Amino acid sequence: MTDTVGASTNVLAAKPATLPARPHFSSGPCAKPPGWSPQALATESLGRSHRSKVGKARLQYCIDLMRELLKLPDTHRIGIVPGSDTGAYEMAMWTMLGARPVTALAWESFGEGWVTDAAKQLKLDPTIIRADYGHIPDLDAVDWSNDVLFTWNGTTSGARVPNGDWIAEDREGLSFADATSAVFAYDLPWDKIDVATFSWQKVLGGEGAHGVLILGPRAVERLESYTPAWPLPKVFRLVSKGKLAEGVFKGETINTPSMLAVEDAIFALEWGKSIGGAEGMVARSNANAAALDAIVQARPWLGHLAPDPATRSTTSVCLTVEGADEAFIKAFAGLLEKEGAAFDIAGYRDAPPGLRIWCGATVDTADIEALGPWLDWAYSELKAS
Repeated sequence: MTDTVGASTNVLAAKPATLPARPHFSSGPCAKPPGWSPQALATESLGRSHRSKVGKARLQYCIDLMRELLKLPDTHRIGIVPGSDTGAYEMAMWTMLGARPVTALAWESFGEGWVTDAAKQLKLDPTIIRADYGHIPDLDAVDWSNDVLFTWNGTTSGARVPNGDWIAEDREGLSFADATSAVFAYDLPWDKIDVATFSWQKVLGGEGAHGVLILGPRAVERLESYTPAWPLPKVFRLVSKGKLAEGVFKGETINTPSMLAVEDAIFALEWGKSIGGAEGMVARSNANAAALDAIVQARPWLGHLAPDPATRSTTSVCLTVEGADEAFIKAFAGLLEKEGAAFDIAGYRDAPPGLRIWCGATVDTADIEALGPWLDWAYSELKAS
C-alpha cells in the first residue's frame, strides 16, 4: 500500500488501524481544549445570580483573562454580549453605523451577511467589494474615509486578510473586524482595530450563544457622539444618558448569561494561559495547519480552496476534492463520521463542495496527522463504489 491515493487509481487504501484520539474537526462549535471534561469546570457560580458577588467576580475574571491572553491595551473595552459573534457584530453595526459612508467587504457567507444587514436592513447603500470563495478582495481599493466592515478570517472560505497593514493609521472611518475565527489564532494589531467581535465557540473551543465585543477608543467616541436614526432593541443598547454603559464591560451583562458557558470559557482561557497564552495558541494553530498542508501536498486529489498561503486560514482550512460534488462530499464526511475518524468536516453549505477541517489551537497536531490515512481510505472507498 502506498501512503497516498492518486486521483485515477483503482487501488483501495487499507482502513487505517489508528483513529485520531479526538476526531472533533468541526469549525464551530470547535474541539474542546485538551483535558476538558464537565467535571473540570468550576461550579460555584452555577445556580447563582449573575449579579451576585460570585457571579460578577467570575464574569470579570473571564474578561480579565481575555485581556491578558490577547494583550489587549487598556484603551480597549471587552464586553460579554448575547447572540454569539453574530449578535456582537450586529450590535456594533446597529449602534455605530450611519454616521459615515460604509464599505463592506465580502468573500464568504458571513461577510455577505454583513452586506445584507448594511444594505437591506439598515439601508445604508454601502460600497460593496467582493471576491470569490478562497480569495480576498483588493484591499488597496478600500476608502478609509468610510466605516469598513470585514471578516478577518473567512470561516466558510478558508481565506483571511494577510495582516493589518492595509488598515490606514489615519483612517477617518472605523474598522469593524468580525474576528471570530481569528482571535487567539493570529497576532492581531489592536491599534488598527476599532471594533472586534468573536465567540468562545471557535478558537477557545467554548460554548455558543455568547459573543464578545471589543471596542477601541474611536468606537467609544462614536457611541458617545452619535445616535442612530433607527430604534435599538434593549440587547443592543451600549449607551446610557450619552455615555458608554461601562458596566457592560465590567461583567454586568445586558441580559442573563449562562454561567456554565462562562465557566467553560474560563477553563479554555486558563488552558490557553498554561500553554503560553496567545503565542502558544497561535503556535498550535500554525502547527496544525502545516500538518494538514503536508497531507494536501502529498495527495493529487486534494487542494486548498484558498490558493495563496499568505491569505490562507490557519484555523478553518477549506479543501477541494478532485471531481467531488455535494453528494460525494456528504458521503465522504458521513463515512468518516461513521468510523469515528472525523466529525463535521463537510464544507459549509454555501461554499463550493469540499472539506473543511478545523486547525485551531484546541486540536492536537497528532490528530491532524492521523486523519491523512483516513482521508485516503474514504476517498478510495467512494471512488471504488
